Amino acid sequence: MSFLKGKTLLLTGGGRSVLSDGTAGSIGYGIAVAYAKEGANIVITGRNLQKLLDAKEELERLYGVKVLPVQADVAAGADNAATAKDVVAKAIAEFGRLDVLINCAQASASGVTLADHTLAQFDLAVYSGLYATFHYMQAAYPYLKETKGSVINFASGAGLFGNYGQCAYAAAKEGIRGLSRVAATEWGKDGINVNIIAPLAWTAQLENFQKAYPEAFKANVHMPPMGYFGNPELDIGRACVALASPDFKYMSGETLTLEGGMGQRP
Repeated sequence: MSFLKGKTLLLTGGGRSVLSDGTAGSIGYGIAVAYAKEGANIVITGRNLQKLLDAKEELERLYGVKVLPVQADVAAGADNAATAKDVVAKAIAEFGRLDVLINCAQASASGVTLADHTLAQFDLAVYSGLYATFHYMQAAYPYLKETKGSVINFASGAGLFGNYGQCAYAAAKEGIRGLSRVAATEWGKDGINVNIIAPLAWTAQLENFQKAYPEAFKANVHMPPMGYFGNPELDIGRACVALASPDFKYMSGETLTLEGGMGQRP
Protein backbone atom coordinates (compact mmCIF):
# COMPACT_ATOMS: atom_id res chain seq x y z
CA MET A 1 0.00 0.00 0.00
CA SER A 2 2.57 2.55 -1.18
CA PHE A 3 -0.12 5.28 -1.19
CA LEU A 4 1.13 6.18 2.31
CA LYS A 5 4.65 7.17 1.17
CA GLY A 6 5.18 10.87 1.68
CA LYS A 7 1.95 11.15 3.67
CA THR A 8 1.69 12.07 7.34
CA LEU A 9 -0.03 10.30 10.23
CA LEU A 10 -0.80 12.05 13.53
CA LEU A 11 -1.29 9.36 16.16
CA THR A 12 -2.23 10.06 19.79
CA GLY A 13 -1.11 7.47 22.30
CA GLY A 14 1.75 6.22 20.13
CA GLY A 15 4.37 5.47 22.78
CA ARG A 16 6.03 2.08 22.97
CA SER A 17 4.72 -0.18 25.74
CA VAL A 18 6.07 -3.65 26.48
CA LEU A 19 4.36 -6.84 27.61
CA SER A 20 5.78 -8.98 30.42
CA ASP A 21 7.40 -11.22 27.78
CA GLY A 22 9.29 -8.24 26.34
CA THR A 23 7.26 -7.84 23.14
CA ALA A 24 5.59 -4.58 22.10
CA GLY A 25 2.21 -4.28 23.77
CA SER A 26 0.23 -1.19 22.82
CA ILE A 27 -2.33 -0.62 20.09
CA GLY A 28 -0.89 2.82 19.36
CA TYR A 29 2.59 1.47 18.78
CA GLY A 30 1.22 -1.39 16.68
CA ILE A 31 -0.50 1.18 14.46
CA ALA A 32 2.72 3.19 14.20
CA VAL A 33 4.62 0.08 13.07
CA ALA A 34 1.99 -0.73 10.42
CA TYR A 35 2.17 2.82 9.02
CA ALA A 36 5.97 2.89 9.20
CA LYS A 37 6.14 -0.28 7.11
CA GLU A 38 4.18 1.61 4.44
CA GLY A 39 6.57 4.56 4.47
CA ALA A 40 4.41 7.17 6.20
CA ASN A 41 5.82 10.07 8.18
CA ILE A 42 4.53 9.77 11.75
CA VAL A 43 3.79 12.23 14.54
CA ILE A 44 3.22 10.47 17.88
CA THR A 45 1.93 12.02 21.08
CA GLY A 46 1.64 10.79 24.65
CA ARG A 47 2.20 11.70 28.26
CA ASN A 48 5.37 9.63 28.72
CA LEU A 49 8.24 11.20 26.78
CA GLN A 50 10.55 8.20 27.17
CA LYS A 51 8.01 5.86 25.56
CA LEU A 52 7.72 8.30 22.64
CA LEU A 53 11.49 8.48 22.25
CA ASP A 54 11.74 4.68 22.39
CA ALA A 55 9.13 4.44 19.65
CA LYS A 56 10.92 7.05 17.51
CA GLU A 57 14.27 5.28 17.81
CA GLU A 58 12.91 1.87 16.87
CA LEU A 59 10.64 3.04 14.06
CA GLU A 60 13.32 5.15 12.41
CA ARG A 61 15.99 2.48 12.81
CA LEU A 62 13.91 -0.43 11.53
CA TYR A 63 11.81 1.22 8.83
CA GLY A 64 13.71 4.32 7.70
CA VAL A 65 10.79 6.70 8.27
CA LYS A 66 10.73 10.09 9.98
CA VAL A 67 9.03 10.23 13.40
CA LEU A 68 8.22 13.38 15.37
CA PRO A 69 7.49 12.71 19.07
CA VAL A 70 5.49 15.40 20.88
CA GLN A 71 4.80 15.10 24.59
CA ALA A 72 1.20 16.21 25.13
CA ASP A 73 -1.68 15.53 27.49
CA VAL A 74 -5.37 16.45 27.45
CA ALA A 75 -6.57 16.74 31.05
CA ALA A 76 -9.00 18.60 33.28
CA GLY A 77 -7.96 22.18 34.01
CA ALA A 78 -5.61 22.52 31.02
CA ASP A 79 -5.93 24.57 27.82
CA ASN A 80 -6.61 21.45 25.79
CA ALA A 81 -7.60 23.21 22.58
CA ALA A 82 -4.22 24.97 22.59
CA THR A 83 -2.45 21.65 23.23
CA ALA A 84 -4.06 19.99 20.21
CA LYS A 85 -3.44 23.03 17.98
CA ASP A 86 0.22 23.06 19.02
CA VAL A 87 0.69 19.38 18.14
CA VAL A 88 -0.96 19.84 14.75
CA ALA A 89 1.12 22.97 14.10
CA LYS A 90 4.31 21.02 14.86
CA ALA A 91 3.19 18.26 12.47
CA ILE A 92 2.60 20.76 9.66
CA ALA A 93 5.89 22.57 10.35
CA GLU A 94 7.81 19.29 10.20
CA PHE A 95 6.09 17.50 7.32
CA GLY A 96 4.00 20.14 5.51
CA ARG A 97 0.79 18.12 5.40
CA LEU A 98 -1.57 15.93 7.41
CA ASP A 99 -3.30 12.94 5.83
CA VAL A 100 -4.46 10.72 8.68
CA LEU A 101 -5.51 11.45 12.27
CA ILE A 102 -5.81 8.47 14.60
CA ASN A 103 -7.09 9.15 18.11
CA CYS A 104 -5.89 6.17 20.12
CA ALA A 105 -4.96 7.73 23.47
CA GLN A 106 -7.15 6.77 26.41
CA ALA A 107 -6.67 6.47 30.17
CA SER A 108 -9.21 5.19 32.69
CA ALA A 109 -9.77 3.67 36.11
CA SER A 110 -11.18 0.42 34.75
CA GLY A 111 -12.26 -2.01 37.44
CA VAL A 112 -13.83 0.64 39.71
CA THR A 113 -17.61 0.29 39.97
CA LEU A 114 -20.03 3.09 39.13
CA ALA A 115 -20.96 3.57 42.80
CA ASP A 116 -17.30 3.93 43.78
CA HIS A 117 -16.12 6.04 40.84
CA THR A 118 -14.78 9.46 41.76
CA LEU A 119 -15.21 12.59 39.67
CA ALA A 120 -11.45 12.69 39.14
CA GLN A 121 -11.55 9.15 37.73
CA PHE A 122 -14.47 10.05 35.48
CA ASP A 123 -12.64 13.18 34.28
CA LEU A 124 -9.53 11.11 33.53
CA ALA A 125 -11.42 8.93 31.05
CA VAL A 126 -13.52 11.66 29.47
CA TYR A 127 -10.69 14.16 29.03
CA SER A 128 -8.02 11.72 27.82
CA GLY A 129 -10.47 10.06 25.43
CA LEU A 130 -13.52 12.05 24.39
CA TYR A 131 -12.20 15.59 24.83
CA ALA A 132 -8.83 14.70 23.30
CA THR A 133 -10.57 13.25 20.24
CA PHE A 134 -12.76 16.36 19.93
CA HIS A 135 -9.85 18.82 20.19
CA TYR A 136 -7.56 16.94 17.81
CA MET A 137 -10.34 16.57 15.25
CA GLN A 138 -11.06 20.30 15.35
CA ALA A 139 -7.38 21.22 15.10
CA ALA A 140 -6.72 18.77 12.25
CA TYR A 141 -9.84 19.53 10.20
CA PRO A 142 -8.47 22.30 7.91
CA TYR A 143 -5.45 20.18 6.95
CA LEU A 144 -7.42 16.97 6.45
CA LYS A 145 -9.78 18.94 4.22
CA GLU A 146 -6.81 19.94 2.05
CA THR A 147 -5.61 16.35 1.62
CA LYS A 148 -9.05 14.71 1.66
CA GLY A 149 -7.69 12.67 4.52
CA SER A 150 -8.95 10.18 7.07
CA VAL A 151 -9.90 10.13 10.74
CA ILE A 152 -9.84 6.86 12.68
CA ASN A 153 -11.16 6.91 16.25
CA PHE A 154 -11.42 4.17 18.84
CA ALA A 155 -14.57 2.89 20.51
CA SER A 156 -14.85 -0.19 22.75
CA GLY A 157 -16.96 -3.16 23.68
CA ALA A 158 -17.13 -1.55 27.14
CA GLY A 159 -19.66 0.92 25.76
CA LEU A 160 -21.35 -1.49 23.38
CA PHE A 161 -21.97 -4.13 26.06
CA GLY A 162 -21.90 -2.21 29.37
CA ASN A 163 -18.80 -3.80 30.86
CA TYR A 164 -18.62 -4.16 34.65
CA GLY A 165 -16.37 -1.60 36.33
CA GLN A 166 -15.87 0.54 33.23
CA CYS A 167 -18.48 3.29 33.53
CA ALA A 168 -16.22 6.25 32.71
CA TYR A 169 -14.31 4.37 30.02
CA ALA A 170 -17.58 3.22 28.43
CA ALA A 171 -19.04 6.73 28.56
CA ALA A 172 -15.94 8.21 26.90
CA LYS A 173 -15.91 5.56 24.17
CA GLU A 174 -19.62 5.92 23.40
CA GLY A 175 -19.13 9.67 23.20
CA ILE A 176 -16.33 9.12 20.70
CA ARG A 177 -18.55 6.83 18.66
CA GLY A 178 -21.31 9.45 18.46
CA LEU A 179 -18.85 12.25 17.70
CA SER A 180 -17.33 10.20 14.88
CA ARG A 181 -20.69 9.52 13.24
CA VAL A 182 -21.54 13.23 13.28
CA ALA A 183 -18.12 14.03 11.78
CA ALA A 184 -18.71 11.47 9.02
CA THR A 185 -21.99 13.22 8.19
CA GLU A 186 -20.60 16.77 8.31
CA TRP A 187 -17.16 16.18 6.79
CA GLY A 188 -18.13 13.78 4.02
CA LYS A 189 -18.63 16.70 1.62
CA ASP A 190 -15.00 17.67 2.27
CA GLY A 191 -13.76 14.23 1.23
CA ILE A 192 -12.73 13.30 4.77
CA ASN A 193 -13.26 9.65 5.69
CA VAL A 194 -14.21 9.05 9.35
CA ASN A 195 -14.41 5.60 10.94
CA ILE A 196 -14.41 3.95 14.36
CA ILE A 197 -12.60 0.78 15.39
CA ALA A 198 -13.72 -1.23 18.43
CA PRO A 199 -10.80 -3.60 19.00
CA LEU A 200 -9.89 -6.41 21.35
CA ALA A 201 -6.12 -6.86 21.35
CA TRP A 202 -3.71 -8.25 23.93
CA THR A 203 -1.84 -5.22 25.25
CA ALA A 204 0.23 -4.18 28.26
CA GLN A 205 -2.80 -2.21 29.48
CA LEU A 206 -5.01 -5.30 29.31
CA GLU A 207 -2.30 -7.36 31.00
CA ASN A 208 -2.16 -4.83 33.85
CA PHE A 209 -5.97 -4.80 34.05
CA GLN A 210 -5.94 -8.58 34.52
CA LYS A 211 -3.43 -8.31 37.38
CA ALA A 212 -5.08 -5.37 39.15
CA TYR A 213 -8.75 -6.35 38.76
CA PRO A 214 -8.98 -10.11 38.12
CA GLU A 215 -12.72 -10.31 38.78
CA ALA A 216 -13.55 -7.42 36.43
CA PHE A 217 -11.21 -8.91 33.84
CA LYS A 218 -12.94 -12.29 34.09
CA ALA A 219 -16.37 -10.65 33.75
CA ASN A 220 -15.47 -8.49 30.74
CA VAL A 221 -12.70 -10.10 28.69
CA HIS A 222 -13.55 -13.29 26.85
CA MET A 223 -11.51 -15.22 24.34
CA PRO A 224 -12.74 -14.49 20.80
CA PRO A 225 -14.16 -17.39 18.77
CA MET A 226 -10.97 -17.62 16.69
CA GLY A 227 -9.09 -18.58 19.86
CA TYR A 228 -6.67 -15.67 20.05
CA PHE A 229 -6.66 -11.97 20.86
CA GLY A 230 -6.00 -9.41 18.15
CA ASN A 231 -2.43 -8.40 17.42
CA PRO A 232 -1.82 -4.62 17.80
CA GLU A 233 0.11 -4.39 14.55
CA LEU A 234 -1.07 -7.21 12.29
CA ASP A 235 -4.79 -6.91 13.08
CA ILE A 236 -5.46 -3.42 14.43
CA GLY A 237 -2.61 -1.58 12.72
CA ARG A 238 -3.25 -3.14 9.31
CA ALA A 239 -6.95 -2.30 9.59
CA CYS A 240 -5.99 1.32 10.23
CA VAL A 241 -3.76 1.27 7.15
CA ALA A 242 -6.62 -0.09 5.06
CA LEU A 243 -9.06 2.53 6.35
CA ALA A 244 -6.74 5.29 5.13
CA SER A 245 -6.93 3.92 1.59
CA PRO A 246 -9.03 5.74 -1.02
CA ASP A 247 -10.68 2.35 -1.64
CA PHE A 248 -12.39 2.60 1.76
CA LYS A 249 -13.97 6.03 1.32
CA TYR A 250 -17.41 4.46 0.97
CA MET A 251 -17.14 3.12 4.52
CA SER A 252 -17.18 6.51 6.23
CA GLY A 253 -19.16 6.45 9.46
CA GLU A 254 -18.85 2.70 9.99
CA THR A 255 -17.82 0.94 13.19
CA LEU A 256 -15.29 -1.82 12.56
CA THR A 257 -15.23 -4.40 15.34
CA LEU A 258 -11.99 -6.38 15.55
CA GLU A 259 -11.62 -9.43 17.77
CA GLY A 260 -8.86 -11.92 17.22
CA GLY A 261 -8.26 -10.62 13.73
CA MET A 262 -11.91 -10.92 12.71
CA GLY A 263 -13.52 -7.80 11.29
CA GLN A 264 -17.24 -7.16 11.30
CA ARG A 265 -19.37 -4.16 10.30
CA PRO A 266 -22.41 -4.15 12.62
